[in-house]
Amino acid sequence: MSEIGLFPLPLVLLPTEQVPLHVFEERYKELIGECVADGCEFGFVYADDDGLREVGTRAGVTEVLARFDDGRMNVLVEGRERFRLLALTTGRSFQTGDVEPIEDEEDTPSGDAVEWALELFERLRELTASDVEMPARNSRRQLSYALAARVELAPQVKQELLQEGSERIRLDRVCDLLADAATSVERQRSAAERAASNGKVELG
Repeated sequence: MSEIGLFPLPLVLLPTEQVPLHVFEERYKELIGECVADGCEFGFVYADDDGLREVGTRAGVTEVLARFDDGRMNVLVEGRERFRLLALTTGRSFQTGDVEPIEDEEDTPSGDAVEWALELFERLRELTASDVEMPARNSRRQLSYALAARVELAPQVKQELLQEGSERIRLDRVCDLLADAATSVERQRSAAERAASNGKVELG
């Protein structure tokens, strides 16, 4: 167990995911400033009207994109290990908490499942003409996160993935999400093509 500074946001950061943050509140300028100066991590926690979630992600600042005269910062942060929030603590201007690391279950996906997930992601990349890089094949241990971090997902869905302890189950869920997204893109493209031709087939 360890104590860590917390940054509650209406966002979910997955392991391996990188997101830009604009830091403007005084307490968080202090927190992120310390992390930048000391090279330490902070706790990225999803928060909404229902409060803080129990499972979050340790995050590290990988790059300071901009500093402003009033102390505001634009930074790039990266999701690392998951943690469980055991208790909130006090004593700092920003929220802190006692956390413990979360380990995955011994439930790895099959080679076929891995190949299917990569095929679905490649299909979605082609459909959307995206230049997002394919994840490395040696990222099999947490391939679900590597793939989910590369697509737009609702915070609630990402939080479910974050809380799931089985990589096999997570990857199955991500495959479903990728397949649904590809189907949606194909339908939109088909509808646009029909609209362009007034819904009629050209006979030449």
